[in-house]
Amino acid sequence: MTKIKLCGLSRPCDIDFVNAVQPDFCGFVIDVPKSRRNVTPEQVRALCARLAPSIKAVGVFVNAPPEEVAALLETHAIAAAQLHGQEDDAYIRSLRRLTDAPIIQAFHAASPADIERANHSIADCILLDHGAGGTGCTFDWSLTDRVTRPYILAGGLTPENLPRAIERCHPFAVDLSSGVETNGCKDLNKMRAAVAAVRRGNHA
Repeated sequence: MTKIKLCGLSRPCDIDFVNAVQPDFCGFVIDVPKSRRNVTPEQVRALCARLAPSIKAVGVFVNAPPEEVAALLETHAIAAAQLHGQEDDAYIRSLRRLTDAPIIQAFHAASPADIERANHSIADCILLDHGAGGTGCTFDWSLTDRVTRPYILAGGLTPENLPRAIERCHPFAVDLSSGVETNGCKDLNKMRAAVAAVRRGNHA
């Protein structure tokens, strides 16, 4: 059964929205100033204090010091780390020395070589995206035929194309951010529609 993650939460009302629609995971872009969805570690702690216990919080990081990532994981502010920069195996090993929490590594899926790199990642889970994340664009889903391990599908997903994405790609989870926004802000109705689409797909 495909799970769903709603990413890029930044406001208290975003937490109220996910509590209402109950995705499996939610995500926070932490200390990435160039992102309009950026939040600080302090904001993450405050936001997650409002989060329903049934929803696992994932921190999204770009080349952050491993100690900063581990600090949020080890204090249970977040349940998993998602790496979206140039983090390599050495980085992941250094992070694993600091925490046993799950590590997700994101990959730009533009070619078979990208998929091959993702298949060999030492992270606990991989995520395939169109680019740096939050672009609102899909990639060539036929590339997922080359994936040899469970993965998270991201990039340009919307409530409308989720059923086709799940049927075509059979991912472990789907990850939406801009696809559940209106005018750059999380939209409760789109979030509800996305979760409902995944749940329907799982019971089809």
